[in-house]
Amino acid sequence: MMAYAAKRILQVVPVAVGVSVVCFMLIHLAPGDPLAAILPSDASADLQAQMRALYGLDRPLPVQYGLWLIRALHGDLGQSIATGRPVTGEIAGAAVNTFILAGVATVLGFTVGATLGFLAGLARGTWVDRITSGIAMLGVSVPHYWLGLVLVIVFSVELNWLPATGAGPGGRSLDWSYLRFLVLPAVTLSVIPMGIIARTVRSLVADVTAQDFVSALGAKGMLRRQVLRHVVRNVAPTALSVMGLQLGYLLGGSILIETVFSWPGTGFLLNTAIFTRDLPLLQGTILVLAMIFVLINLGVDLLQGAIDPRIQR
Repeated sequence: MMAYAAKRILQVVPVAVGVSVVCFMLIHLAPGDPLAAILPSDASADLQAQMRALYGLDRPLPVQYGLWLIRALHGDLGQSIATGRPVTGEIAGAAVNTFILAGVATVLGFTVGATLGFLAGLARGTWVDRITSGIAMLGVSVPHYWLGLVLVIVFSVELNWLPATGAGPGGRSLDWSYLRFLVLPAVTLSVIPMGIIARTVRSLVADVTAQDFVSALGAKGMLRRQVLRHVVRNVAPTALSVMGLQLGYLLGGSILIETVFSWPGTGFLLNTAIFTRDLPLLQGTILVLAMIFVLINLGVDLLQGAIDPRIQR
């Protein structure tokens, strides 16, 4: 296991370098001048030159990338052009809110999705299978931003049960005054992963239970819960891989949900950086989200190897 883990960790290094190159180049290929957001339209050429020198935009791209990467490895992602505050601090505050939102959505989506998929796989062809499969299909098909607007109209505007936007006036706590702001965005964010996981687990359970070894275990007199334990062990590696991808989606793909609900996370921060042309903030946020996705997949690979030794070979 140690050799497998070391190999997978070493494979992450070139991936991480490639991710940093893509993040850096995509921003510079975008049209427009990043300094246009903070400079007046009648700014003099000298002022423009001073600002470009201040933010390092007057140097060749390879030099800019090298300096940016060195600073990033030391935890310095530069200063926000719009606010003048360190990008690392801006991302850190927003990342906590995103992790809270994604964590709640993960528990909700993975638990409901895996349960529905497991029940549908065991009862394939029955009314239970049809109902759970229909719920999963609905979850995959419904656009989450549209669902978020519908939930706001129903539960915030019409019923006035839950707040529509924001993260609460106070600090983060486990009391209802804070958690009530989490309900609508977490439910909305969990719907698509729930549907995908339910369909994946249903297919996996149906395939495994149809194999001969399951029938042989039952014929030997093994208890049903023991047979189901073997089914879970065979389903787990592939299911974990799908869950890892969906977890990366929850952390990095929540920009629309956070924008709809004005949730102050990394998605909302990224949306703000795009519209304000805040180049350092945009680069830093994309890099952090991409690296989180890479690390999540590394963790899933290591967990798969620990559960199923065949993967290590």
